[in-house]
Amino acid sequence: MGGRAKISLIGAGNIGGVQAQLIAQQQLGDVVLFDVVEGLPQGKALDICHALDGWRSSVSVTGTNDYADTAGSDLYIVTAGLARKPGMSRDDLLKTNLGIIRQVAQGIRDNSPDAVVIVVSNPLDAMVYAMKQVTGFPKQRVFGMAGVLDSARFKYFVAADLGVAVGDVDALVLGGHGDTMVPLPRHCSVNGVPLLELMKRERVDEIVTRVQGAGGEIVGLLKTGSAFVSPAAASVAMAESVLLDQKRVLPCAAWLEGEYGASGIYMGVPCQLGRGGVERIFEIELDSAERKMLDESIAHVERLIAEIQI
Repeated sequence: MGGRAKISLIGAGNIGGVQAQLIAQQQLGDVVLFDVVEGLPQGKALDICHALDGWRSSVSVTGTNDYADTAGSDLYIVTAGLARKPGMSRDDLLKTNLGIIRQVAQGIRDNSPDAVVIVVSNPLDAMVYAMKQVTGFPKQRVFGMAGVLDSARFKYFVAADLGVAVGDVDALVLGGHGDTMVPLPRHCSVNGVPLLELMKRERVDEIVTRVQGAGGEIVGLLKTGSAFVSPAAASVAMAESVLLDQKRVLPCAAWLEGEYGASGIYMGVPCQLGRGGVERIFEIELDSAERKMLDESIAHVERLIAEIQI
């Protein structure tokens, strides 16, 4: 990766706009904001360019409706697709967003065959699977954003309840991105102090339930869309670990080949993210209750993937 990284954001909706803003503020690389809606990515890009001086940033931010303008990108973050509306599950979006992801994957494959791809579109585990199948990219270079966001929500709820700094909370969420996600309180700590020594189990269980429904809680409050600032921040943190070769260990939807007893699916597991994408998957010991929850999550993801016609 010589010179400044080229980062293409596919989807200039709420998440894509915030991603472009964060990348420009952090000067992670030059941004191409893509959308099929004419004028939308161009307008958002121009607005962000007018803020570059205030951020003392010198990256370039452009908007386009043509995949050719993303050619030679080092990294893509894909948010294209419909967002959830109240009463919808992430799974309800499968058929509509699958058609969109198929087109996106072809655009990426044809223009940037060496890129790393982070998928954010829902239903996440199915969309990232489709992305890998259509691009034909190696498993290390295609993965999904879910666990970083779910873990961040877990950390926030714990920090708010205990009145501590959110940065001092460590938490881990595994499994599919949806109602079957598996928050792991036993692996949660506050600067090394186990969570279960600081909080009653009943309260922890209440927080776990809130984490599992946190996306839906925001959908219900907004009424006209879904969360966008937090998914943008989570996906940009993943991109930063790849582009700067930080080797951070983050929960990502990664392609499994026997890990955690699952094969041929994408699911949230702890991954080391560096220049090559997913460079390592960490397997942790689970107790019987955690194992049961994860097996249910695996079965749910397998059912979703079985519905996919590439």
